[in-house]
Amino acid sequence: MAHYAFITDGVVTEVIVGKDEGTDGVDWEEYYRNFKGQTCKRTSYNTLGNEHTEGGVAFRGNYAGIGYTYDDVNDVFYPAQPYPSWTLDETTWQWTPPVEKPNDATITEWNEETQSWDLVE
Repeated sequence: MAHYAFITDGVVTEVIVGKDEGTDGVDWEEYYRNFKGQTCKRTSYNTLGNEHTEGGVAFRGNYAGIGYTYDDVNDVFYPAQPYPSWTLDETTWQWTPPVEKPNDATITEWNEETQSWDLVE
């Protein structure tokens, strides 16, 4: 079972479950593109942070989601920027805060104004 993302102006508008590529000689990306009139790219449910969750080969950076960006130069999907101060890591295709999140058992949330992690009570 394969997943496909539909893209308009570089932004994912929909993700569907479709036919597996290569099983019957049909280019399913092209088929779905023609059907919907949008760019269509296959996406891997098992890819996150440019790593395959089951030890396989990562595919297109991340599993696509609605609102994700598709970068056609690098052939990857990545989520929307969560805060203006965060930067895109072009190795993992994930957004990185300017201050590393505490690695402890506390629950924190990013405070854009103070550029720090606040304890959630």
